[in-house]
Amino acid sequence: MSVDRDERQRHLPAGRKAQLAAYVADTGQVTVSELAERFGVSIDTVRRDLDQLAAEGILVRTYGGAVSLSTVSRTDRAVDQRLAVQEQEKEKIGALAATLVDDGSTIMINGGTTTLALARSLGQHRDLTVATNNLLVPSALPPTAIRDIYVFGGAVRALTLATIGPVSFRANTGAELDISCDLALIGVGAVAADAGYTTSNLAEAAMMQEMISRAARVAILVDSSKFGRRLFAQVSELGAADYLITDTAPPPDLRDALKASGVEVLTPATKP
Repeated sequence: MSVDRDERQRHLPAGRKAQLAAYVADTGQVTVSELAERFGVSIDTVRRDLDQLAAEGILVRTYGGAVSLSTVSRTDRAVDQRLAVQEQEKEKIGALAATLVDDGSTIMINGGTTTLALARSLGQHRDLTVATNNLLVPSALPPTAIRDIYVFGGAVRALTLATIGPVSFRANTGAELDISCDLALIGVGAVAADAGYTTSNLAEAAMMQEMISRAARVAILVDSSKFGRRLFAQVSELGAADYLITDTAPPPDLRDALKASGVEVLTPATKP
């Protein structure tokens, strides 16, 4: 009785991982339990396979599963989908970014799920003034940390749950008020040595640029899946930031470019 070659190969580790990688690429987003059932192996085996494939840069691990690189590259997907991508990494980045925030300071936070993780990490802070275009941030901020919250007006991008408009507020007389902040915490869609910080939407890029221009210090928040990529609209050159906060050390070319631009790279393995 002959056994189909693909069926025999599926039960070999290398063959299984190749088929698993292909399945994730075709499906876009999968769970560990789904893969264990499909390939007839244990959950621990699937986790090991996914960890190795993620280390090889073939897919991106998420909490409880994985997503394909093509899914990660679609930066304009809905917030609920982006929340599941690089979830643990974003929480680490958010917690690290929170250590840069001083009590009693004024901060600006832009849209995105990494900056949302930052907002949740401010529980030990007090007397903060927060200005944001991220509609999810006000409810995520610990009430004990906040003195005042301001949300920038404008059109709402339903896909990202962020407002798009001027980084400004007006007095009752209609006059525009000059505003500034101690620290701008900006999540970006990609970062590369030659392109700097980029994002997929022109209006968001313009808004992020203005937040940066109004800040005494700037911290860029970006997970490692976005290294070495360039999106449609440039937010700024690398040197516009004081810090780049990420989950793991950048590749050598980006690391060297950041250093040459005077940007301090912070990861969970470093201290701010």
